[in-house]
Amino acid sequence: MNEGNPAILIVDDDHFNLEILKDFLEGEGYEITCANNGLEGWSILEDSFDKFDAVLLDRMMPEMDGMDVIKRIKSHPSMSKLPVIMQTGKSKSSEVLEGLEAGVYYYLTKPLKKTHLLAIVSAAVREYQYQRFIEEEVIRKKGAICQLDRGEFSFHSIDEAKNIATLLSGVTDNSDSIALGLLELLINAVEHGNLGISYDEKSELLSQCRWEQEVERRINLPENKYKRATVKFERLSDELRFLIEDQGEGFDWEQYLEIKAERALDSHGRGIAMANMLSFNQLEYLGCGNQVIATISL
Repeated sequence: MNEGNPAILIVDDDHFNLEILKDFLEGEGYEITCANNGLEGWSILEDSFDKFDAVLLDRMMPEMDGMDVIKRIKSHPSMSKLPVIMQTGKSKSSEVLEGLEAGVYYYLTKPLKKTHLLAIVSAAVREYQYQRFIEEEVIRKKGAICQLDRGEFSFHSIDEAKNIATLLSGVTDNSDSIALGLLELLINAVEHGNLGISYDEKSELLSQCRWEQEVERRINLPENKYKRATVKFERLSDELRFLIEDQGEGFDWEQYLEIKAERALDSHGRGIAMANMLSFNQLEYLGCGNQVIATISL
């Protein structure tokens, strides 16, 4: 991961489009590397994938198209977690789902809007950096926590949620995957649960790059200042169980357990589905949705 400004690889055979994307992103402080086709893009990644924080990939290209590139990225053990943002004129549900199933993190449809592009790239980079942070913290914190049979933790902020997610992930060998899933659920408990930030509000905040500021503002409001969410852990004979509870009014959780084509163009909204698919064997929401049990089979 780039230690200075976030680094983006743009792969597009349209020179005009390449220059527009480059100007947009360099204007926001990103370090940009360009490739003129899929084959060139893949060659750059093979040589130096670890310098990039995201890939902005055109779908229709000569030499090697975007779908071939992403399949290679996702099958490579060292670069499979790198977020790939697909830009395309193809927006049919079946084509969007094909990309999602191949591992596309976000979809951008042409013609691109600058504000939407910047929001998507910012979200992808932020989540990738969260992921890298978690991997480093898991290594640092893993120790006696693997002996924990039960425990209860409370948290108020996003930073506290990060610390607890990385700590509790040490109860199992599959630490990285569990930490990411836990973090998604704990952040959801803070932002949507205790702070009441709706899905549409988060979309707008991300488009304006104000999400973190708004979370901090709401945390310090008198009505939220003392709200805390909790996570209870229990090791049973055949499974590990996490119960996360917030003080919010709940939400319509059923629509978020799977990745939906209609949300593929949104800048967020996949965290619960990813946790359900990759981190846990089961997610079970209770009541209005302000409680969720996440289980891992042993």
